[in-house]
Amino acid sequence: MDLTRRALQVAPELLGCVLRVRGIGVRIVEVEAYEGADDPASHAWQGPTARNASMFEAGGRIYVYTLHGHACLNVVCGPEGVASAVLVRAGEVVEGIEEARERRPGVRDAWLARGPGNLCRALGVTRADDGTVLGSGGIELVPGAAPAGVRAGVRVNVSRAFARPWRFWDAGSASVSAAKLHPAARAAAPRQPSG
Repeated sequence: MDLTRRALQVAPELLGCVLRVRGIGVRIVEVEAYEGADDPASHAWQGPTARNASMFEAGGRIYVYTLHGHACLNVVCGPEGVASAVLVRAGEVVEGIEEARERRPGVRDAWLARGPGNLCRALGVTRADDGTVLGSGGIELVPGAAPAGVRAGVRVNVSRAFARPWRFWDAGSASVSAAKLHPAARAAAPRQPSG
């Protein structure tokens, strides 16, 4: 897969690919694109910082940040110096399921990697993995079969540029996360007429 292209081009093509991290593999079923300086919802919107430096590297590595104490993994895309990344929101565990179950005890298999924080917990990804080049450090992205049906919609839980339909998911997967809109997006949604 050509990761030198921008996130919006790459994002839907990641669906069906397998992300392997040190013996556990997930089939990617949900992603969101973030386009740096062109996207107020992106961590890179206002330029490089110590936190988002990996987003400005050449495509083909991962950007890991933490949110509410949970790691979230992004595939960095585009040329060096242009921040562009795809958040991997959910996956189906297809390799190493026993270890994933140990990391998320009591959770049904379809939900082991449902949601970006849960996905990283199941895979064992931490902030220490930030900047890892795919194909090194035990982390790789393997092409897979595209899903039969792909849907697109607004991104989840962002307060800016929330109307952009830059979230893509496998319409047939039980592992796709719950789509919760940020309060700002809910407030801006058109009201339905009553009775």
